[in-house]
Amino acid sequence: MKREQLALVKSLVVVTAGIAIYTFGFIKLNMCNHLAEGGIAGVTLIVHSLYGIDPAYTSLLLNIPLFILGAKILGKRSLAFTLYATILMSFFMWMWQQIPMELPLRDDMMLVSVVAGLIAGAGSGLVFRYGATTGGTDIIGRILEVKLGFKLGQTLLVIDALVLIASLTYIDLQHMLYTLIASFVYSQVLTIVQNGGYTVRGMIIVTRCSHQVADAILQEINRGVTFLKGQGAYSKTDMDVLYVVLNPSEVRDVKALMAKIDPDAFISIIDVDEVISSDFKIRRRNYDK
Repeated sequence: MKREQLALVKSLVVVTAGIAIYTFGFIKLNMCNHLAEGGIAGVTLIVHSLYGIDPAYTSLLLNIPLFILGAKILGKRSLAFTLYATILMSFFMWMWQQIPMELPLRDDMMLVSVVAGLIAGAGSGLVFRYGATTGGTDIIGRILEVKLGFKLGQTLLVIDALVLIASLTYIDLQHMLYTLIASFVYSQVLTIVQNGGYTVRGMIIVTRCSHQVADAILQEINRGVTFLKGQGAYSKTDMDVLYVVLNPSEVRDVKALMAKIDPDAFISIIDVDEVISSDFKIRRRNYDK
């Protein structure tokens, strides 16, 4: 029980830090330099520009009805974390506006957009990595997914696109293009932070020399190999299909091994978002000694 409480405290601390980072960039870069944003955050910028209402208040007011609608769809833990994150977001939006701080980036909008994407991606990545969201369009997407069967990713993309188009009411096309640059940087940094900053490849190998290949990978690459039972749909031949998870640099080594052992093997290389295994931490041995 104590371990669970420590894990909860850690999650809350990291989520708080992530929201503080995200809102800092949102206020000091997006709002101050007329960069738009997608989702509910983008709507708050539109309302602020047209009517002068503080985004801290608008964010909270827009999210309250969404929480009511999504209460039955979101799990208790997810709903609690999302509510916590949303309240914190409004608080930090208000707080950063009270601190007189100006970043010396106004003369270079390209730099502003890149830094805005970096900060937003880092902050959001920490929030998402620990199971929280900032509410808003995430709840709308979940509701449409459950009620109407719409895919979550497509729904969020459509909503963000509509908000960005609406943002042209207060920014010009040049600032919109800078916003798109910031969005691209944001998506790349978000993925890196959310996945822990590492890149992993999965390799599926179909070969007639499965045991020889497995032995070579075990001995020369020092990676575990899993045999999957397979059968050729045309030949009806039973075979062992190999599956191995590798660092990107090790993919080249395995491909070199396959070129020697079985040049006709079928190899599929896939991106792996995350690996949970103590075995994967094995370092490559130094075979030169």
